[in-house]
Amino acid sequence: MTELPYSTQGALVIIGGAEDRERDCKILQRFLQLAGGEHARIVVLTAGTSEPREAGETYFELFYQLGAERVWVVDTRDQADANHIDAVRAIGQASGIFFTGGDQSRIVERLKGTILEDAIRKRHFEGVVIGGTSAGAAMMSDVMIVCGESETSPRPDAVTLGAGMGFISAILVDQHFSQRGRLGRLLAALLLQPNTLGVGIDEDTAVIVQGDQLEVVGQGAVTIIDETTTTYRNLDPGWRDRTLSVFGIQLHVLSEGCRFNLQTRLPFPAPQRVGRS
Repeated sequence: MTELPYSTQGALVIIGGAEDRERDCKILQRFLQLAGGEHARIVVLTAGTSEPREAGETYFELFYQLGAERVWVVDTRDQADANHIDAVRAIGQASGIFFTGGDQSRIVERLKGTILEDAIRKRHFEGVVIGGTSAGAAMMSDVMIVCGESETSPRPDAVTLGAGMGFISAILVDQHFSQRGRLGRLLAALLLQPNTLGVGIDEDTAVIVQGDQLEVVGQGAVTIIDETTTTYRNLDPGWRDRTLSVFGIQLHVLSEGCRFNLQTRLPFPAPQRVGRS
């Protein structure tokens, strides 16, 4: 039986990177709204970045400017930090948890199997919203793209997969999607990981997942690839460097306001705006 995409109780805000942080900050405002608005208590996790102080200060100041009630920065440079009681206490008080960008492998290496991971999962199940940008988006699913080539045709050796944090199952997220030409590597990833939905998110664009519903917010597009309708693929274990062929795949491009049902795999257009009479 095919595993269906599923997010636990809290919403997910999955950002393709380079979100607006200077003008109307639409995506971060939406994250803050889901976290309680003026009562939002945000924990910023810097596990992914090689510059945790700079990233932490940026989002610390920004979330306060946007109206959060309280902001903590949790810097986990190794698993010992992720087992520290202060980090766990901060998560226990949070209404929103935000992962910065960087390297998604660092996030998994530093958090998997720790007390902090258990605390995050518990709070998410209780309804706390989890957001992440760039690497903080890539690690959201149970299987993630660890690294890969951009601007390439689909080849098995163009992408490397690994275990993600697993806040949502049966999807693969790729970020900076149009800007870095990542269609080929996402296609290759989906052929290596069958029955998985591909979600390519442009910069300054996010998907908000609540239950089985996905909504697009931001300036760019979200490319959704469904390979379950494939009628032919020439994937062979011995052809690591060979360009792949695939027939019958479904591709949807969604702009702001469009929705997608993760269970039925059906897209829906943005609601029509009613003009003045």
